[in-house]
Amino acid sequence: MLQQFSYAQDALPDITLFDVDGNKVSISELGKSGKIVVFNFWATWCTPCKKELNNIADIYEDWQADYDVQIVAVSIDDAKTKANVKAYADGQGWEYLVLLDDNKELQRLLNGQTVPFTVVVDQNGMIVEKHSGYVEGDEYILEEKLAELSGK
Repeated sequence: MLQQFSYAQDALPDITLFDVDGNKVSISELGKSGKIVVFNFWATWCTPCKKELNNIADIYEDWQADYDVQIVAVSIDDAKTKANVKAYADGQGWEYLVLLDDNKELQRLLNGQTVPFTVVVDQNGMIVEKHSGYVEGDEYILEEKLAELSGK
């Protein structure tokens, strides 16, 4: 819901995470891509997280074309469950970059307390929105923010 969105204006932290294939990914470099980047923190055990990411997946191709956005699904699954992340994401057919934050370092640095937790970064690499929780339809509120940032 809109009331759950908050405004922030900070740069992304300079931290490196691994993707599900074991490749290093610089978070601050992702923010410098010139695209709108949406970080969505989730876990394989979090039903609302999976619902949100699956609902976004249905419209992600349109978002990429309309708003030049990249979705980054950041799993906070711990060492015991992180092995399930790649299989789950692949099974859903997600087109997202999927990263592992198994010690929740990035989530902590961004002041995220729970999942799902969403952080929107503008084309200049600045954090412009943070949102905790998910209610059906929140993806359309997020889309309004993407439209605003892209000038559409």
